Amino acid sequence: MSPSSRPPFRFRLRSNLALWGLALAFAGCDGQSPRTQSVPDAGSCVQGNCPQPDSGSPDLSGAHVRIAAFNVHRLFDTVCATGACGGSNYEELPTEAEFTAQVGQLGRAITALNADIVLLEEVETQESLNGLLGRVPQFEYSKLGETYSAASVDVAVISRRPIIETRSHRSQYIYRPDGSATRFSRDLLEVHLDVDGTRVIVFAAHFRSKVDDDPGRRFAEATASRLILLDSAKEFPNALVVLGGDLNDVPGSDPINALDESLLRVARDRPDAETWTYFYSGRGQAIDHLYLAPGGGGTYVPGSFRVARESTGGYGGSDHGAVYADFALAPPP
Repeated sequence: MSPSSRPPFRFRLRSNLALWGLALAFAGCDGQSPRTQSVPDAGSCVQGNCPQPDSGSPDLSGAHVRIAAFNVHRLFDTVCATGACGGSNYEELPTEAEFTAQVGQLGRAITALNADIVLLEEVETQESLNGLLGRVPQFEYSKLGETYSAASVDVAVISRRPIIETRSHRSQYIYRPDGSATRFSRDLLEVHLDVDGTRVIVFAAHFRSKVDDDPGRRFAEATASRLILLDSAKEFPNALVVLGGDLNDVPGSDPINALDESLLRVARDRPDAETWTYFYSGRGQAIDHLYLAPGGGGTYVPGSFRVARESTGGYGGSDHGAVYADFALAPPP
């Protein structure tokens, strides 16, 4: 819930952090289903099956890490937390069989990404996450960004690599363009991992949807996320720092422009026809993103960004495609 008065503290951009030069429509998703239609002919873009006339095959000869982000679409457990479930109510109440089928389908889809770290959106509870983890045993490490409200759909991180630290930003005040204070819609979950001696820091994000829209809040989330990532890169100059998730807006919008100001949106080197992740009102929209902060921990592997999707436009039973990219790691200092 947004506070009614302005708290005493604001973010301050550290003035000595230079902007990093970049190396290289509109609908939300919560509560709305995409229209089932034919989609642009990208096909199933899993594990490099997308055409890539611009950049050829990515070079993965050195140490690297693959990071994915995937909105799994309302992964509710089998317990009714609100007391009003199913039918037209917001909280779904799957049977055990339905839940088992959902996590089974999602597990197969996540496995096919061949990622080291996956940032998830729309996971209701630890029980929901545990059900999914049972289908992807290769991911030994996990963290849920719980917001502690009934029937919340939260972010999570699952990883093949050890988690060494986690931080939450859910209680942090952020500011709309008009100066009013709010907070992140879901936690901006910060997870630090050890990948072959390199610190990799990922931020799992799910910005405000466009259902009963509050565009100022989404802009506040984007602006605050940018500052948080830049601060993280400054605190850990030898780390790879990546943000990913369902940001509920497309390139050219104010929130995405705010992130593009000093972070690298890695899909920029891919054709627009291949980067959409959500199908709405007859067209594909790129609303799921991966961003890299400037730093010494590694670089984006050019041409490696992909969207995994199926013929319906979604992936693994979700209404979203999954995004992923490879990052080359710098040798540990």
